[in-house]
Amino acid sequence: MTSTLDVARRTEGRWKARDVWCAVAGVVALALAVGAASTVAVPVGSDLGLVAVLPFPFWVGVLLLNVAFVVALRGDAAGPARRVVMVWLVVVLVLVLFGTAAFVTDVPRGEVAFRHLGIADALSGAQGIDPGIDAYFNWPGFFALLATVLGATGLDPVAVALWAPVFNVGLWLVALGVLTGYLTRDPRRRWLVLWVFCLGSWQDQDYLSPQAFGFFLYLVVIALLLGPLAARAPGFPGFRGVRRADLAAWWRGRVPAESRPGLRVGALVVTILLVAVICASHQLTPFMVLIAITALTLSGRVWPSRLPLIAVVLLTLWLVYPASAYLIGNPPLAEAGLQGATEANVLDRLSGTAGHVLVVQVRIVLTLVLWALAAAGAVRDWRRGRLDVRVALLAATPLLLFPAQLYGGEMLIRVSLFALPFVAMLACSILLPADGSTHAAAHAAHGSARPAARAGHGGTHHPAAHAAQDPTRPSFRAAGALALTCCLLAVLTVTGRFGNAQYDVFTDDEIAAVAAVHRLAPPGSSIISAAHPTPWRSEDYLEHRARTIDDMCRSDLSTATCGPLVYDFARHSPGGGVVLIMRSSEASLVLQGAGSAAGLDELEQWLSGQGGVELAFSNADARVYRVTP
Repeated sequence: MTSTLDVARRTEGRWKARDVWCAVAGVVALALAVGAASTVAVPVGSDLGLVAVLPFPFWVGVLLLNVAFVVALRGDAAGPARRVVMVWLVVVLVLVLFGTAAFVTDVPRGEVAFRHLGIADALSGAQGIDPGIDAYFNWPGFFALLATVLGATGLDPVAVALWAPVFNVGLWLVALGVLTGYLTRDPRRRWLVLWVFCLGSWQDQDYLSPQAFGFFLYLVVIALLLGPLAARAPGFPGFRGVRRADLAAWWRGRVPAESRPGLRVGALVVTILLVAVICASHQLTPFMVLIAITALTLSGRVWPSRLPLIAVVLLTLWLVYPASAYLIGNPPLAEAGLQGATEANVLDRLSGTAGHVLVVQVRIVLTLVLWALAAAGAVRDWRRGRLDVRVALLAATPLLLFPAQLYGGEMLIRVSLFALPFVAMLACSILLPADGSTHAAAHAAHGSARPAARAGHGGTHHPAAHAAQDPTRPSFRAAGALALTCCLLAVLTVTGRFGNAQYDVFTDDEIAAVAAVHRLAPPGSSIISAAHPTPWRSEDYLEHRARTIDDMCRSDLSTATCGPLVYDFARHSPGGGVVLIMRSSEASLVLQGAGSAAGLDELEQWLSGQGGVELAFSNADARVYRVTP
């Protein structure tokens, strides 16, 4: 008997032809994607972003990668060799989806990553933390950590910002992998959740930022609530004729799912510390954490019933004292309202060039598709009596914040990100409708049937009959549908994620122009850029007043109205001003419908002809004008 078990273990650990093929397919897919992305020239000229300029081999690699994943998913996903293959394929997917821009250019995407480097640099200086500077200094936790890491390791800040999306998504997946381990025993379902999460992450919130750091801590907190801090509650008494005493008995009747008190107490202490760190690092994430903790506690599935109260106290203390400088002029609910939130998050974004509008529509369609799959999966689980109410609550409750704050028109983006892990979990009930209990039952059935088969057929085993009896192995038709769905989601995600590449992928000439601005602008002067997609403020963050023409003249960018505003602001600033006109910032205004190329050229010509204005630097993608005070 022992020898038979040893042989079974050795057989289980061996690499099979399927494993080798899937691993090699991952290597080929990565080579195709990286090779194709490295041939893309910047600046990107299409208003559809990278999806319009990525060569055909890139998409072949995406197709091959998704097919390899589905093939690997059809095998024994719990075996050691298959786990290695799955990890490898997920790593390749992260590099392909979230590292594409790093293969196109060695300049970090987007303006905000540069700004965050500048804030970390300012915190590491003599100035320290001054909440009166701006909103970032009211939530300095992430920036203090970033400054410490950069100072201790000596890493190149630009390289850190360049590869931050890959690193952050990797952290998210590790936390999500632990989290899903508390929700399902089916290894296929757990791998598919990670895969769908990546394929649905169009929100582009994984750059070097407090929200990326906060989202990772959010997932860790949820994992602790679903694991060591979980509770087993008795059956809910129902709402018909229920008495207050029944509800009280139900509330007191839950018992810890974790039997080790020391582990529970340790997990509770870590959770409280993480909530405190989140409160000190980001404006929005603490409210998401509070909603999630409250929802899980009210479901009766969390052991410490007073944890929402503790979270409220921590959040209130931070808002009342360290963040009070910001909140005095920005009350949390000043912009609340469903109509205003809908206009800012949806309607205002559906403007601009045809390509830009199409990209926004793709993001909406991708989100709706994932939510539709999640709703169908929830209904299917409910009908089969295996719907986990915790997953449904974590998927739905982030929507409560949507009408509470405009958040610069990004609230729907943030809400969709926080719901995505659990939307993916529910969607997998449709994409892969098999759970761990079915898998275990199938193996138990096979194990009990083997002696009879051995007696009737002389010990001969028929693989075809075994596969037909395994309800967890999807048919070829289901596998093909899953592969096709994954490929379509990948195309939509690349389109939505990199749809702004015309203005958030910078050229070397634009970086050189920003460096010239820092040389030309004396301390105390103003730096004025056309629009926010500008790779600036990564150094001397506190030395200058930074403004954009778009913010100063948002209602009217015409030369007659906007020109004098910009000129007077620069002339009356201590030390004068420096005006930076870049290809990317102009492209953002045109794509989003805020201005026209001809109108922006006219405005620049008017500014360059005013007294005290001289052209101090110029290259193919930027011009720098110095304005004497």
